[in-house]
Amino acid sequence: MTNHRTTPRFGVNYTPSQGWFHHWLDFDLEAIRADLDSVAALGLDHIRAFPLWPLFQPNRTLIRPQALDQLGRLVDAAAEFALDVAVDGLQGHLSSFDFLPSWTRTWHRRNLFTDPGVLDGQATYLRTLAASLADRPNFLGMTVGNEFDQFSGDPHPDPDRVTPDRAASWLRRMLAACEDGAPGRLHLHAAYDAAWYRDDHPFTPAHAARIGGATAVHSWVFNGTAQQYGGDSFAAGQHAAYLIELSKAWAQDPHRPVWLQEVGAPAPHVPPGQAAAFTRTTVTAALDCPDLWGITWWCSHDVDRALADFPELEYTLGLLTTDRHPKPTATTLAAVAAESHAPAPPRTTALVLDLPEHGPERSDCAPGGRWFDAFMRLAADGARPTTILSTHTTDKPYLTARGITELVTLDDLG
Repeated sequence: MTNHRTTPRFGVNYTPSQGWFHHWLDFDLEAIRADLDSVAALGLDHIRAFPLWPLFQPNRTLIRPQALDQLGRLVDAAAEFALDVAVDGLQGHLSSFDFLPSWTRTWHRRNLFTDPGVLDGQATYLRTLAASLADRPNFLGMTVGNEFDQFSGDPHPDPDRVTPDRAASWLRRMLAACEDGAPGRLHLHAAYDAAWYRDDHPFTPAHAARIGGATAVHSWVFNGTAQQYGGDSFAAGQHAAYLIELSKAWAQDPHRPVWLQEVGAPAPHVPPGQAAAFTRTTVTAALDCPDLWGITWWCSHDVDRALADFPELEYTLGLLTTDRHPKPTATTLAAVAAESHAPAPPRTTALVLDLPEHGPERSDCAPGGRWFDAFMRLAADGARPTTILSTHTTDKPYLTARGITELVTLDDLG
């Protein structure tokens, strides 16, 4: 399903205020309702929810009915507050912690992307999850998993290696299972920025921009942007918009929707006193990107400091505190969401990326890279740039569909 929207949506990745994602072990619907009430009070219209895979499918042939019921009750509770819900399946990886079922690890070690038994189990799980929610009007659709590609290579300490071709096959099979379970909903997959920036990463820009109902981008300035340019720099404020526009170089549909599925203001890379300004700058820049499906902030509530061993920045990423009080980032996002947003006009100037079709040479697009700096230079000069692969520069119907009238190369910029 390709969902072309004219008005971007505003939402939040739901992190429960009590127990973080371990809340599935002590499911408390009233606490969830209170959390969702505090989210809805910000004027947001959707959440992204995260079942923990090993709790929902502890054995390859056991998907717990009680867990499915709890997920359904969460989605129904969201409907009470006029919130739609997108659900991630294979959790997978969250906030530096891996959550993988025991039937894939240690004595049962099998590759997450290639083992036939594991693939059967994953597909059945995703199909079952989607089917359990298919009749709920506020269910948006499935994301295969949260940055599940991070299991496929470095820097993961114990990666499950896969080739780009096998990665594409895996994605298509998982998305087909989601579609089987809930036909016609918005099903997609989400990679972390290694897909765009790391030369040897098996999940490629072409996978992200061509497989699934929309392109998901996750924008984090602790990836080198803040370290090289500063947390309050022009590049940091434009990073999310850059990723949105970078993704369009590989998209075959000139109006493929792009979902800014994760973006946040991580301290100390973005100092707390600058977080509200960073939020407005980042969101405003993203809204200036055509074909933006929506913006989903990371995350709803802070992590309770009673929980140990999180990286320091993870504790304070919430729009709301653990007692559900809005922070400056929350009031800023709410104010922007309440404003009127006309569809962004086409970006007529395109930076030409001289890259192979499937993007194995990606590091020049990363912070500090040639194309990253060229894009930021154009943006700073007011050009509202987008990107295009050099192989598409003579395709006049494609250029017309995207509204591109000017092509700029690195040579043009000197």
